[in-house]
Amino acid sequence: MDHRPHLIWLYLTAILLMGLAACSAESESPTKTGNTTIIDDRPALGDRFITASIGDASTLIPMIAGDSSSHEIASWLYQSLLKFDKNLNITGQLAQSWDVSDDGRSMTFHLRPDITWSDGTPFTSADCAFTLALIQNKHTQSAYKSDYAKVIAFETPDKQTFIVHYAEVYSPALSTWAGLSIMPKHIFEHEDIMNTDLARQPKATLGAYTLKDWQAQQSITLTANPHYYDGKVWIAERMTRIIPDSATQFLELSAGNIDEMSLTPTQYSRLFDSKAVLKQHYDRYKYLQSVYTYLGFNLKKPLFQDQRVREAIAYAIDRQELIDGVLLGHGEIIASPYKPGTSWVNQSLKPRSFDPKIAKRLLADAGWKDSNGDGMLDKAGQNLAFTIITNNGNKQRADTATIIQQRLKQIGIEVTIRLIEWSAFIENFINNRQFDAVILGWSLTPEPDQYNIWHSSQTSPRQFNFLSYSNSKVDEALVKATRTFDKKQRKQWYDLMQQEIYNDVPIVFLYAPYSLPAIHKRIHGIQPAPAGISYNSAFWYIPKALQKYQITSMQP
Repeated sequence: MDHRPHLIWLYLTAILLMGLAACSAESESPTKTGNTTIIDDRPALGDRFITASIGDASTLIPMIAGDSSSHEIASWLYQSLLKFDKNLNITGQLAQSWDVSDDGRSMTFHLRPDITWSDGTPFTSADCAFTLALIQNKHTQSAYKSDYAKVIAFETPDKQTFIVHYAEVYSPALSTWAGLSIMPKHIFEHEDIMNTDLARQPKATLGAYTLKDWQAQQSITLTANPHYYDGKVWIAERMTRIIPDSATQFLELSAGNIDEMSLTPTQYSRLFDSKAVLKQHYDRYKYLQSVYTYLGFNLKKPLFQDQRVREAIAYAIDRQELIDGVLLGHGEIIASPYKPGTSWVNQSLKPRSFDPKIAKRLLADAGWKDSNGDGMLDKAGQNLAFTIITNNGNKQRADTATIIQQRLKQIGIEVTIRLIEWSAFIENFINNRQFDAVILGWSLTPEPDQYNIWHSSQTSPRQFNFLSYSNSKVDEALVKATRTFDKKQRKQWYDLMQQEIYNDVPIVFLYAPYSLPAIHKRIHGIQPAPAGISYNSAFWYIPKALQKYQITSMQP
């Protein structure tokens, strides 16, 4: 399952969020290539499902995690009061129902009565209250804190009822409760959330799986929870192998050593069809993801404090070249931070054209000249040069960086590319703001609020505005959009937000890629929907005749 915080987190392309990022409710369901011949399709307990990730998890405490690798694993262990269903509508998860007050400022959650933590302790409203207080605590460094800081009071009138109160209308409120994973009070109440062994060794969980083994930078193995409240979990184990290179992943797929990977465009369009063994044993899926890739500027750096420099770079990048050369056509050019085709996109914004002449003029206006005739721009004795960092093992990003490097060189900008291992990339560079420019991506959910990324208050360590963007009009729009339930009014505020970001160019929007997963045909129960293919993955199964590993499930 893919239970993401509604606010967005860093997007790790090579695993495509492992859960395979959700499609918009306004887009079509994924398409599938391949056929499966079945002798006996009945679900059977047992076996192991193996997937690949280019990056290891950093923590299994969801409110602390800011990366997709961590959230993917944690989503199997912990759950939220609500979730998005296959059509991306809000539905119950730990809560079986909920009520919203007439004034929209209070919510009452009625919890399911049949849930216990994996150690046998009952799940109650006390766990919900504890989790809310924990993320509100000033000691907790969480990029998601702002959503829950708006709760001014909460109640637990009984073990199955949890009530939250807001000072004013907060339109994203309901969706935020699809993003806050509930933590066990009896386990965490005496722990330092920022420094605890529970980040790697959880003692009590309530998701479809529990942690069996974690070999750092090698693999994470989960085992089915025999007491899972929401139904029978058929596949006994799920293993995520850390393989920091998509080419190596493809070799492992070809050898039958992994059951799932996210194909690169080259693998999807060219290499897959050239291997009979892959066509025989794997299905391919394709759908536009709710993610986008961008080039972001560290706005604390003097070079990027000049809007003309940022805009010049935007004009110097040929986005269609990236779509054709990097994605092989499996993506769309974007001009705003929303998924193409959805109602929240400001349709008046068009991607800046590829125009080196405009780029050179903007740079000249900013004082950058080729004073010594070497073809490179300089000012006050300093060359116009910077470094782009991105995560190692992500070929799409590396190739994107290389093409951008070549294009910028043509207008006199010297770019260095640095590829960094994912964990170090996040902890040492992103969280510490130690970079010039970065190629990364954001994953989105149906809730359009992007306060956590763009608001000027969200620039502290571990928060998501690591570019240090600040615009008072954007700040106002982000706040005003959350104070009404009227979609038309919200749309107007978000259109303004997008226009200001477009004008300021804190990032260069590059493309929205298609998800291209390949999954072994022995995996059954996959039902493509607007939410993608992983919304029901807890209930995938492997028929007995197709099982490969002698692993059994512990069922009650």
